[in-house]
Amino acid sequence: MTSEQQRVVVIGGGLAGLRLAARLAAQAGARTKVTVLGEESHVPYNRVLLAEVLAGRYAPEVTALPDPGPALRRGVRAVRVDRADRAVHCDDGSTERYDTLVLATGSNAVLPPLRGLFEPQGRELPDGVHAFRTMDDCLALTAAVPVRPGGGSEVRPGGGSGVRAVVIGGGLLGVSAARALAERGAQVVLAQQGERLMERQLDAEASALLHAHLTTLGIEIHTQCRVRGLTTTPTPGPRPDADGRRVTGVEFADGYRLDADVVVLACGVRPRTGLALAAGLDVRTGIVVDDRLRTSDPRIHAIGDCAEHAGRVYGLAGPALEQADALADHLTNLTTTTDTTDTTAPGYTGTRALTRLTLATAAGTGTAPGGPGPLDLAAFGETTPLPGDDVVRLADATRRTYRKVVVRGDRLVGGVLLGELSTVGALARSWEDAEVLTDLFHLLTDDGGS
Repeated sequence: MTSEQQRVVVIGGGLAGLRLAARLAAQAGARTKVTVLGEESHVPYNRVLLAEVLAGRYAPEVTALPDPGPALRRGVRAVRVDRADRAVHCDDGSTERYDTLVLATGSNAVLPPLRGLFEPQGRELPDGVHAFRTMDDCLALTAAVPVRPGGGSEVRPGGGSGVRAVVIGGGLLGVSAARALAERGAQVVLAQQGERLMERQLDAEASALLHAHLTTLGIEIHTQCRVRGLTTTPTPGPRPDADGRRVTGVEFADGYRLDADVVVLACGVRPRTGLALAAGLDVRTGIVVDDRLRTSDPRIHAIGDCAEHAGRVYGLAGPALEQADALADHLTNLTTTTDTTDTTAPGYTGTRALTRLTLATAAGTGTAPGGPGPLDLAAFGETTPLPGDDVVRLADATRRTYRKVVVRGDRLVGGVLLGELSTVGALARSWEDAEVLTDLFHLLTDDGGS
């Protein structure tokens, strides 16, 4: 390492951290030495594709991200940041020293305060209870709901109709998990505490269409339904003091009990900020960063799910990649100048994030006469209009398509599309660029509104 070479340590081997490492390698070359600390032992993977792995549509290796080479240390967890010494201490006893530190620690699955979820002073989930955030979660669920040759889940001993899975949470994560489990052949019950599915992204009409589509896949849906607790039964362990528990059902707030073989906790995610808090950095919901993605310590940056920029934590792949690119430009410029303010790169000013989801059919239903086909959906911006906004809706009950946009003045501020996404690219560009609308129907329809 030359005296001019900058040491960049990235904590987090996910999409954001590896994108940053790749961009720095391409742009800064030998001027930087990048080390990525990845806590998971798996080959780095694209978390967005986990639902497809669970559904059996992709093998786990299909989700692999580009090989980062020797820059990545897999299976190494950062346990402490020493800002005074500019060092990261790891769980294997090693120390990585840095000139620039980047926190790309991502987020953790939210575990709701359910009665029976944990034993007193315990942190082990009962057998059969799973989060859905990591490859390990995905592989555990795959093992819990095995697929019979020819489709469908394995039946329980002594008969029965198959594995019953209860998914708690009706947001993007819960809907994705429910669809994937249904495709494996499980009997799926989806419990959503809110009034409708994906209420953060979809309006009432679009959510109703999504509800109907999932129902045709055999998913039983309960909205405005709060799960109060879990029921479990003891399971023998290797020693008397090592007995475990297995989930047997869920209890709802109204006292109703539902048997369950598998319970999936899809209650959202929370930024991983523990290292930043312990290091004394400014943390609110996420790790607070400025337009250079700097934390309250100018030598430490944060990107991805753990970062909070302008009061917003995105938790989506698109913003994470944009932040990684913006930071790579900034750090590259710093290696070519002694001016630490870096006024050459434009900086990060926020992302207009678009949510997309494809819900394939459960095994065998897509080819049945009159059976449901796959459902594509996209949502962006403000889907709930304010007083004075204009709303345009196009719906086709026969084709099961729905398009809605919200217009404020002469600008597009949000939209929802289900069933047909051929126009989403044009709509998203108009929204992202804040273009003055001249012919909305050309954006909404394939035939120019004729």
